[in-house]
Amino acid sequence: MIKLVVFDLDNVIIDGEAIDEIGKLANVEDDIAAITEKAMQGEIDFETSIKDRVQLLEGTSIEDVEKVAEDLPLMPGACKTIKCLKDKGVDVAIISGSFDVVADKVSDKLGVDTVYTNSFTVEDGKLTGEVTGPLVSGSKLDVLKDHVEEAGITLDEVVAVGDGANDISMIESAGCGIAFNAKESVKEIADVVVEEKDLCKVLCEICNQLTTDDAEEETVEEEVEAQEAESDAETEEEVQEVEAEEEAADEEAEEAEEAEEETEEAEEAAEEEAPEEKPEFVLADTMEGVRKQKDEKEAEIAKVAEEREEFNKTAREQRKIRDELNASLKENLNKAIEYRNERNEINKEVEAAKKARNEANNKIKSLEWNSGKRNKVKIENEIKKIDKIIETRVLDIKKENQLVKNANDLRKQLMEIHEDESVKAEADELRKKSEEEHEKVIELSEKAQAAHEEMLKYFRKTDDIRTAADEAHKNFVEARRNASAKHEEFKAILSDIHVINKKLGSNKPKRRKSDNKGSSGGNKNREERQRAQEIFDKFKQGGKVSTEEILLLQKYNIG
Repeated sequence: MIKLVVFDLDNVIIDGEAIDEIGKLANVEDDIAAITEKAMQGEIDFETSIKDRVQLLEGTSIEDVEKVAEDLPLMPGACKTIKCLKDKGVDVAIISGSFDVVADKVSDKLGVDTVYTNSFTVEDGKLTGEVTGPLVSGSKLDVLKDHVEEAGITLDEVVAVGDGANDISMIESAGCGIAFNAKESVKEIADVVVEEKDLCKVLCEICNQLTTDDAEEETVEEEVEAQEAESDAETEEEVQEVEAEEEAADEEAEEAEEAEEETEEAEEAAEEEAPEEKPEFVLADTMEGVRKQKDEKEAEIAKVAEEREEFNKTAREQRKIRDELNASLKENLNKAIEYRNERNEINKEVEAAKKARNEANNKIKSLEWNSGKRNKVKIENEIKKIDKIIETRVLDIKKENQLVKNANDLRKQLMEIHEDESVKAEADELRKKSEEEHEKVIELSEKAQAAHEEMLKYFRKTDDIRTAADEAHKNFVEARRNASAKHEEFKAILSDIHVINKKLGSNKPKRRKSDNKGSSGGNKNREERQRAQEIFDKFKQGGKVSTEEILLLQKYNIG
């Protein structure tokens, strides 16, 4: 569960590098920008870079710096992102190697309460060229660790957003690290990469994390009742997560179907579209060369069609695997819920047995108090204590006689106490009942624990299945993308073939019309033309077309 989002300042919360803008006041912006870039790329350590850059600002008016800080633009989406996170109850902090003179103005605008930055040293209203603060020599991770410890949370509950090399330590250690318009070294270690300069894109990723967080497995406690509350909460999260994933899978399947339909429509229109495009294909100088080009293109288009079909076949197989895994995921989740419900029912029995046991114990105490047994036990203990003193200590005769007298008086009181036999019998019955109920508590707790462990086992299985389903879906999407690419190749080659056919057709000798319309040759032509039309209809439906069938389409100029 996300409890804290930490942002870098420069190029993340504000759209720019503050120290570069401040550098313009001293006409050293180019020198500062060069050092900044080296630090962002990780070529020099941050401590060296910040000290070298601030040194260049010596003598700059702090009043002018404050004016620059006031005018620095916020990153698009910054206000909406911070407000939305706070509305959702997520804490927001800024950890930056930049300066408090900038961060304070930004935090006031956005309502960010927690800011960790460095500070310029100022004398007589001018920068001295020195810098102080927790992020001069310390890392952002050090600051973040101190903050989460004080807040009573863990790094797993943190999202860290940054763009430069000095952000890597916190991005790498946080539960979710987001690289925002970042350097390559940052992208390589981040969990999420956002390329657009819009913090609303970051907000979307964080909201996805908030709504689809994987349900963490519970730590099995010695007492079953301590597990119950945590387990139920995690189970509900798991249910919601899988339902959300099933919805997403359904949507993806629909999108895939739509993509497939679009591909088929594109194939259907390919014959009509290709001739309309301006051909880039260059014909050979001789008819023999053109015919050779035609043979080559026909072989090429057959190969591309076969490759496209292989990708489509892979896509169908991976989609089937994904759908089967998602169905299995649902079955395992239902099984986990069955064990959860079983555990909860057993825990109700445990609570009932505990209640009966405690009631029996309370009645026993009440009976013993009323029957005088407690007084009897107290007097017996007091007599034993006096006897021990007499036996183990050397006493003067007067004191010893007094202790003996006290013991005898207590024995007289003891003889006067008569425990009610009926009360004693009732107490024995209650004691027996208490022991029986306690045995039930132990036995039922063990059963509840077994059901709880089965529930966890099935939840772990859902994690494995989900991983496999995600991989199958990834393969499905990749295969569909490759098939689409091959289809584009197919259309391009088909366009070339049209150019070739036009060239060859214009050089064919005109045939004389046959007077014998009922000849066997005419019948054969009609049959071939009909077959060519059927092939074209199959092609429009997305079917595979062989080289021989393409030639037949070309012969009758169909499509």
